Amino acid sequence: MALTALFFSATKLAGIIVTVSIAANVFSFSRYRKKNLRRFKSPIDESSDTLADFNVNGEEENGFFFGLATAPAHVEDRLDDAWLQFAEENPCHKSETTDDPVQADAVIGAAAAADGSSHQAPLTGKESNKKKKPLKVSMEAMIRGLQKFVEDEVEGEGKVPASKEECHHNVAAWHNVPHPEERLRFWSDPDTELKLAKDTGISIFRMGIDWTRIMPQEPVNGIKDAVNYAALERYKWIISRVRSYGMKVMLTLFHHSLPPWAGDYGGWKLEKTVDYFIEFTKLVVSSVSDMVDYWITFNEPHVFCMLTYCAGAWPGGHPDMLEAATSALPTGVFRQTMHWMAIAHSKAYDYIHKQSTLSNNVVGVAHNVSFTRPYGLFDVAAVTLANSLTLFPYVDSVCDKLDFIGINYYGQEVISGAGLKLVETDEYSESGRGVYPDGLFHLLIQFHERYKHLKVPFIIAENGVSDETDVIRRPYFLEHLLAVYAAMIKGVPVLGYLFWTTSDNWEWADGYGPKFGLVAVDRANDLARIPRPSYHLFSKVVTTGKIIREDRERAWNELQKAAKEKQTRPFYRAVNKHGLMYAGGLDKPTRRSYIERDWRFGHYEMEGLQDPLSRLSRCLLRPYSLKKKRKSKKVDSELVLPHLELSV
Repeated sequence: MALTALFFSATKLAGIIVTVSIAANVFSFSRYRKKNLRRFKSPIDESSDTLADFNVNGEEENGFFFGLATAPAHVEDRLDDAWLQFAEENPCHKSETTDDPVQADAVIGAAAAADGSSHQAPLTGKESNKKKKPLKVSMEAMIRGLQKFVEDEVEGEGKVPASKEECHHNVAAWHNVPHPEERLRFWSDPDTELKLAKDTGISIFRMGIDWTRIMPQEPVNGIKDAVNYAALERYKWIISRVRSYGMKVMLTLFHHSLPPWAGDYGGWKLEKTVDYFIEFTKLVVSSVSDMVDYWITFNEPHVFCMLTYCAGAWPGGHPDMLEAATSALPTGVFRQTMHWMAIAHSKAYDYIHKQSTLSNNVVGVAHNVSFTRPYGLFDVAAVTLANSLTLFPYVDSVCDKLDFIGINYYGQEVISGAGLKLVETDEYSESGRGVYPDGLFHLLIQFHERYKHLKVPFIIAENGVSDETDVIRRPYFLEHLLAVYAAMIKGVPVLGYLFWTTSDNWEWADGYGPKFGLVAVDRANDLARIPRPSYHLFSKVVTTGKIIREDRERAWNELQKAAKEKQTRPFYRAVNKHGLMYAGGLDKPTRRSYIERDWRFGHYEMEGLQDPLSRLSRCLLRPYSLKKKRKSKKVDSELVLPHLELSV
């Protein structure tokens, strides 16, 4: 009897815990829905011939500008940076790394060519023949720093011999393309890219100066012997070329590329990196400040910190298991590195304003944002944690030192546990970003509400999609521009829009797989450029400043035709049996069909939660929901964006 009583008591307690847990998650989701998924009326008049009219011909302070964006690690040849060294590590014919994290095999030598090109120094450190199985890390876990794990898909008798294991590289789709180290030859031949950019009609060209190229070695004995002054002069010449094409310059100082010597001692985990970065900033400002119109100190700092120091997926981090496990804690490596990058921004901001000769010079950051939503009821906590780490904290920490807030937006992320869920009914880019223009509108409204007291404008510093077929890209940028225009109608001050990017290039750890360019690159044919149809449509929008209904319908109809015909396209993201996407890219893509779903701005219908409990509740409550919808349609027939219905 005593055991029976104990059993019933335990069952009762478990029932109470489950009920409380479900109730708490329902309450959390209700709050999340109210804050992030509220209904809104689209301000775009879809019956008009002209859907958007950006004031591209207005006065300087009132006009809207278009631009194109790139970064040194994506396009510059003759650059022996951390990314090149990272890509060259662990080729198939060499041994894998040791179990313990190791520093980069090579550091940049002090020698420099006449044009400032960097050369690789002799290899240092001990090589090991010890085999290590590469980590398969969920995409969201890497981006958010929530979890790092090994998934062993081979068990017991099915274990694959080491000689037959799949070859893994730090950078995917890199070793299997022609001349990967040449990138786009922007260092030796900038005019090819600049002419393509100028011919679109843009007025702003965003580029960067690579820290490694300017400081090829740690300045332990002072700046004088550590600086490549020839590289500074070369950058000055390239910037002058940009201006000679009639384009203004937006210059990025730190774009996901930490010097190898800084990665060796810990990089942004240590305060001395702030001092070194400010010395680098001073060199750049003193050299080119009179030719730069917009400064971006840091590009997506939280993305760099998480993928480098929390996940170890990017060069320079080398996190051990303890750092990875505790990275999201208040005293963890994520907040530690973000703190020093915020200090570095503030100091750089003050110095640029003190030294700049241009009275209208402005300084900001480029902040990455994604629209996140839960896949199931019990994923609300993960979404809340992810947003608490990435959405506002960095901008909050530097908001008193900003002349503008740069927004980098690529799409939505559906979170399931510690991973990113691939929703089969959603459209995705080649690199696994969910296409969701409404998300950009939502986030611009949220950021404006939070920072409007600062009276600083926004710039869409990056927006683009990887799409080799160019079928998705055309409606993609049209719909996102409509989202920007809608936000402007609602009072959000947006100065301009920069598309990522001109030509297909090296995309970080995904290598040359995902194709983001308006222009295709034939790497086997001397990097020949082939403008895609999107290049010409983008040029039309830029030169007229208008989005017309005919162009929108044509671009959308071509996509829908491809979807109805079950055409497929490349997809460079690995997906496990649970539908979670891995962060690592693929050397060779799988094929994915176009999706017959209306994701145009103002048309996307949000799905309900997809966990079993939510689906069951939706079935039981469906009759009531249908009656409620019919009643709602009678009251208001205007176009509204439906919210994610609470169905648990």
